[in-house]
Amino acid sequence: MPNPRLASRYAKALLDLSKEKDQVPQVFADVQWLQAVCKGSKDFVDLLRSPIIKADKKKSIVSAIAGNNIGAITKGFADLLIAKNREAILPEILSAFVDQYKILNNIHTVKLTTAVPISDEVKNNIINQVKKASGEQNIELEASVNPDIIGGFVLEMGDKMVDASVSYDLKAIAKQFRNNDFIYKVR
Repeated sequence: MPNPRLASRYAKALLDLSKEKDQVPQVFADVQWLQAVCKGSKDFVDLLRSPIIKADKKKSIVSAIAGNNIGAITKGFADLLIAKNREAILPEILSAFVDQYKILNNIHTVKLTTAVPISDEVKNNIINQVKKASGEQNIELEASVNPDIIGGFVLEMGDKMVDASVSYDLKAIAKQFRNNDFIYKVR
């Protein structure tokens, strides 16, 4: 069961430790690597959440998978989670760590959804436009493709959203027809 408060506390502890040891970029890279492993392998996440597998076996499996890909701080943190029986929330902790890292470094994430994949040049132009409009300099673009929007784009930054998709326009027109706005305006 997801526990965002607990995940946030563990993520803050890891971030504080990495700041204390002056290894924040290294730990962030480790967290991104572990996050990719968790997203890429449902079996790994199931292993972490399994109550049947003993802690020492989980520790050896995590060590074997991580190998030399993560540093000592992150390895020690993973071992601590296993020892405290908190390894099941590792994916949530990793996400919370990334969020806190972005806050620490004033990085703003912009989510762009288009109907078709776009080029890197268009992505860079969008980032530059968002920088000008928002006044923020650290912008990270997360691009995704959703053919259901038919055309145009949907841009989200924080609590703001610009929906310039064809599907949005079609829904607005359909609503106008349902309300008979055209009939009342003609008379």
